Amino acid sequence: MKLVVLDSFTLNPGDLSWEGLEQFGELDCYDRTDDELVISRAADAEILFTNKTVLDSNVLASLPKLKYIGVLATGTNVVDLDAASQQGIVVTNVPAYAPDAVAQMVFAHILHHTQKVSSHHNAVVDGAWSKCDDFCFTLSPLQSLKGKILGLIGYGAIGQQVANIGLAFGMTVLVNTRSQNASLPVGVEWCEREPLFTMADIVSLHCPLSGSTDKLINDKTLQQMKPSAILINTARGGLIDETALAQALEEGRITAAGVDVLSSEPPMPTNPLLSAKNISISPHNSWATIEARQKLLDIATNNLSHFLSGEQSELGKFENQVS
Repeated sequence: MKLVVLDSFTLNPGDLSWEGLEQFGELDCYDRTDDELVISRAADAEILFTNKTVLDSNVLASLPKLKYIGVLATGTNVVDLDAASQQGIVVTNVPAYAPDAVAQMVFAHILHHTQKVSSHHNAVVDGAWSKCDDFCFTLSPLQSLKGKILGLIGYGAIGQQVANIGLAFGMTVLVNTRSQNASLPVGVEWCEREPLFTMADIVSLHCPLSGSTDKLINDKTLQQMKPSAILINTARGGLIDETALAQALEEGRITAAGVDVLSSEPPMPTNPLLSAKNISISPHNSWATIEARQKLLDIATNNLSHFLSGEQSELGKFENQVS
């Protein structure tokens, strides 16, 4: 059996083993695959894995041997699911493999702005501490998280883990979801969206991108936030009107922002957030701890194993069978 991974590098740049997939047949792994090479590389594959490489209806129609597509991510928008279903191709994805990793990055950005470690490190290296008259110095006030209000838009696996960490820091946690959840843990309260924006010291986005959440963060919602507020986005870049956020940061209408995602990735050099004040940007790698990547690969391998064994119910157990 022929297995092909079209874009393996972000999942496994060389620090993980492919032996789990190799047990099923001949495995070809490509770091990246340009659009014009997809059909030729996948031509003989019965099993195909993709992360961000698009498999549209034209591509799928050119792959008559294909029986199974494993999306090496949570989102399945890179695959034409209707076309796959019509051709009898099973498609699976891998949800909930990195809530701990993403939540950790949320607080990496929060602590970056509240503790200012990097700016103090740079000052120390530049000699400021050596020349200091006192045993310590601060470039600007540091902030304690205890007692602060953490507002979460969305409360899935990642949002829940962020809430847990916030509670451990002694924060008050407010959450806004599409429907009010009556079974929230102690210390977590459901809140309407507008008062959440108004009250929160830190707003962190954990909702899907949809028609109702596109540019959720815009001039109006930024006006509702405290001037001292920090905005965090590890969900989807399209949740933010980037021009509006850059302007709000420039004018000091909110204090800071930390984002792991942008509206287009890689970003255009003209993206306004790249030159914005008081922002930290990580390159969509919050998911990419070695532990999370290993879990992703393990789940993808198990999904394929269940498919080949005819255990369709086992695929459903992971809530990841999408066609």
